[in-house]
Parts: sequence; structure tokens; C-alpha cells
Amino acid sequence: MSDTVSAEVTIRASNVTKRFSDFTAVEDLSFDVRAGRVFGFLGPNGAGKTTTIRMIVGITAPDQGTVELNGERISYRLQNRIGYLPEERGLYKKMRIVDQLRYFAALKGVGTAEADKRIDEWLGRMQLSEWKRKRTTDLSKGMQQKIQFIATVLHDPEVLILDEPFSGLDPINVEFLMDVIDEYKTADKTIIFSTHLMETAERLCKDIILINKARKVLGGSLREIKESYGKNLVALRGSNFGPLLGDRTLVSKVVSNADDIEVQLANGVSSGILLKKLVDAGSSLTKFEEIEPSLNDIFIERVKGTDE
Repeated sequence: MSDTVSAEVTIRASNVTKRFSDFTAVEDLSFDVRAGRVFGFLGPNGAGKTTTIRMIVGITAPDQGTVELNGERISYRLQNRIGYLPEERGLYKKMRIVDQLRYFAALKGVGTAEADKRIDEWLGRMQLSEWKRKRTTDLSKGMQQKIQFIATVLHDPEVLILDEPFSGLDPINVEFLMDVIDEYKTADKTIIFSTHLMETAERLCKDIILINKARKVLGGSLREIKESYGKNLVALRGSNFGPLLGDRTLVSKVVSNADDIEVQLANGVSSGILLKKLVDAGSSLTKFEEIEPSLNDIFIERVKGTDE
């Protein structure tokens, strides 16, 4: 069975378009988000990611097309089934953390007793229990980000939407939050993760959509997308390569990394052909490995193509 059809559709966007006066922010965009998976919403800044997310959440309505949650068009009534962490952060500066979390929980229909139980659980998990009665101004930026994440998930949403969730976090807190997101993913939860950081998306996401200049560039299972690019990349380590790596009938591109050389083969050239020529030329090889393109490589190639 194809990896892209291994779960039921939770969110479906069909031919969605959104304009602001003469500016088209999103144009004829269609995609499916599946249950129990992390869906990467990728693209450069200004591509239309946040506008699309706001239509999914119901903050704004599409001018054309539809957005549905489990077959029902998005409406105010469905908002409590969604947890949304926006790119623009906002906590009350002078308010105690516990009071803010109780307030956000109440907005989503969670009673005080249940909210307090969940608050204690999440603060403990985030290693912030001792900060429960502190004010926002007492917390570091990383701590504040964790509090906002807790506020997003306190009502146990069916769909979790994270818009650039790692912005402003140090590497330790990025790693910690990534682990929490990975744990939060269960069979009945769906996570939409918006970012322009491809390495992070490659680690977390099962499915992706890449948009640029308001339009879809590619989408589907990350595994199938990477496999569709073929195995035309080889990582080399060694010496005595001679002029072979400069032969454009053999190699179309060479990138020197700190520990090896990444070679993109010319059209029609297999890795076996390159290996034979290197051996015949007397090259000394300690590494010769077929590699797949990174999501960052694919991202750059496809975005460049739409910008030309």
C-alpha cells in the first residue's frame, strides 16, 4: 500500500484561494492532511503558509474553495478541536503562569479542576513546575515558548497546528520540544507543522507540501518525494581523483563538505560507471556511497525553478 494512503484524511483543503486587495496570498491550493501523522507545511517566508493556516483554523475565510475537518467545513463550532500555536507569540506579561493557563483552558471549555490537573502534568513534563506561580516577565524566551505550547495542547486537541514553533529557541529546547511533539503524535492526533527549516521538517514530517509564491510546488509522502528524485548523488572520500570530477559528461556538480565530497551525476550516468572510471584511474577510495537528496536540496531546486 502507498505510504500516502495509510491513514484517513483529517483536514482537506480544496482549491483554496485567498486575496487581500490586489495581492494573492494563496492561489488554488489543494492538499490532504492525514490522521496520526506530522504534516509539514513548507516554503520560504511570505509563501502563504500562515495565511493558509489561518484559513484552517477559521481566523479568516477563503475567497474560493473549501477547508474541511473530517468532512465538515471549518466553522467556529469546530475550533475547540484544534490547537493553534501562532508564529506571533503572546502571553500576558504581568499575569502568573498558572492563571494564564487556566484562562486559556477555560476558553476551550476545560473546567478548573481538570485544567489544574493537566497544567501540573504539562509543567512537570516541561520541567517548569517551580515556575508555576511566576509571571511571564520572570521567564526566559525559551520558557515562555514552552508555556505557549502547553496553552496550545491543554484542551487535548484533535488537530495540533504549529506555526514556526522553534523560532527563538536554543538548540537544547528545540530538541526537547521536538521530542514532546513526537510523543504527542498518536493514532488519533494530527499535527500540522509550518516551517522554512528543512532539516527540522525532515526529522519530524511524514507528509509535506511545499508552496512558493502562493502556489503548491510539490506535495505528498516525504519518503516517496525523496525516492522520486532518484539516486543520482554519490558521497566520496579518498584521493587521486584526477580530472574525473571536472568531467561534465560524467559529473554535473561537485560539493566539497568538511568530511567528504558530494557528487551529482550527469544525466544517463550511473554510480557504477563513475566507480569504474575512478578505479581505472587509480583513485584511492575510502567511501563511495549512493545517497538521496536532502529535503533542503529539493526545496532549493524547486523554489529556484518557480522563481525563474
